[in-house]
Amino acid sequence: MFLKTIAEHEATGAIAEIYAKQKAQLGFVMATAQCMTTRPDLLPAYMDFVAKVRGGFSLGERGWKLITFIAAKHVPSTYCSVVYGKQLIDELGSKEKVLAVQRDFRKAGLSAKEVGMLDYAEKIVLTPNETSQADVDKLRQLGFSDQEICDIAFCAAFRCFISRFFDATGAGPEAAFLDEDETFRKAMMVGRKI
Repeated sequence: MFLKTIAEHEATGAIAEIYAKQKAQLGFVMATAQCMTTRPDLLPAYMDFVAKVRGGFSLGERGWKLITFIAAKHVPSTYCSVVYGKQLIDELGSKEKVLAVQRDFRKAGLSAKEVGMLDYAEKIVLTPNETSQADVDKLRQLGFSDQEICDIAFCAAFRCFISRFFDATGAGPEAAFLDEDETFRKAMMVGRKI
């Protein structure tokens, strides 16, 4: 971490509660939580915000993970690529499928609807000023509701913001997220090297 943050043994109040919950779930406190404690009011607000956004996310966990993974590739964010790449192994069924999505999601065996979703997400990350009504109409033709289209846009744009914040504060992936397979691990390093 580049900045002074609140260590686990120093945490009190809401921050201590958040740390304890993460430690109970994961066995450790994530750097993504700790990096927000340089300004202690941020972490509780961030956790509430993310819980509300993900709680109402209309595209399910798989949609959130796929959009985040593609956005992380282009930000580029090694932290988010590592964490979501690891989560997608179970979701997609193998490391090979995760690598195929990372290489070219259009040729990775995803459904036409998922490819359309990721096309739009990728455009938001790379050239947001070029998005148009035609992009939205294409998604509607694929069967997406306006709420789902909004959620694609939000998830992709949110990842651009938060991944850059994590990098700017020096947060890096924990050992638990680093895959033992060197080829897979290196492929997930899309930005800062570990």
